[in-house]
Amino acid sequence: MWKKDNSLKGKEARKGALFASSYVIYSLIFWVYPVIWLLVLTFSKWRFVGDPTFNGLNNLIRVLKDPIFWLSLKNTFRFLGFYIPLVFICSMLFAVGLKKIKYGKMFIALSFLLANVSSGVAYSIVFTKIFGDNGPINQFLYEHFGVIIPWFTSPTLAMFSISLIVIWKFVGYYGLIFYSGLNAIPDSLYEAADLDGAGRWDKLVNITLPLLNNQIIMVLVLAITVAFGIFTESYMITGGGPVRSTMTPMLVMYETAFRKMDPTYAAAMSIFVAIVSFGIIKITRKVFEKDVDIV
Repeated sequence: MWKKDNSLKGKEARKGALFASSYVIYSLIFWVYPVIWLLVLTFSKWRFVGDPTFNGLNNLIRVLKDPIFWLSLKNTFRFLGFYIPLVFICSMLFAVGLKKIKYGKMFIALSFLLANVSSGVAYSIVFTKIFGDNGPINQFLYEHFGVIIPWFTSPTLAMFSISLIVIWKFVGYYGLIFYSGLNAIPDSLYEAADLDGAGRWDKLVNITLPLLNNQIIMVLVLAITVAFGIFTESYMITGGGPVRSTMTPMLVMYETAFRKMDPTYAAAMSIFVAIVSFGIIKITRKVFEKDVDIV
């Protein structure tokens, strides 16, 4: 009997190892190997032909002295300044509105999620027409207020305009995250607050936001990750202009690797981008993440 049980445990263990091995193989192919190759390129000199030659710290030193790369990081922080507050507010309003709706929740949620799965190239072309000088928005503004806003041709407004497009893409996705958190908050807490005479602001600050802390941190982390990965919108709509005001790290790395044929230098840039983005996420979690329990 003991031998039979032991053999059954062995079979289960082998099955478990087989299922786990698929993820291990996936990680080796799509995570471990690319990271190793990235590190090799960072300390090498290579232009897609021949074998990489060791280059020491030259690529990293070049990045430290590259004003265009640091300008692209500055643009990313500008994007974050526009993107995070606006997408946070819009997503929260969407979640609250969705919670109050009685009928058609699934249809509305899927309608907003369509933006998240839309082709970046397709909607970039559409928004280029919508926000163009002769587009419907500017035509409306000119007819009613006599003004035309240079959404994509002004160095001051271009990054803000791109942030509006990215907000449109992710507001439904982030809103559903907040919506799931709102549904997890017991109604009894709000009822008790009403009995104590708490107003809407008191309930928002003392109940809703604290109990949404996990969802807020998740949205912040996702938003920061999105900001450092912006490429399609700036490439398709502005090409990094005007006056490099929408030049992003991904766009700089793309041009360096494939237009200037210097993938090793682009690999070194990616190391800096990863360090900066990871540092911001770490600081964000340290400052805002809290353990909140319902008692």
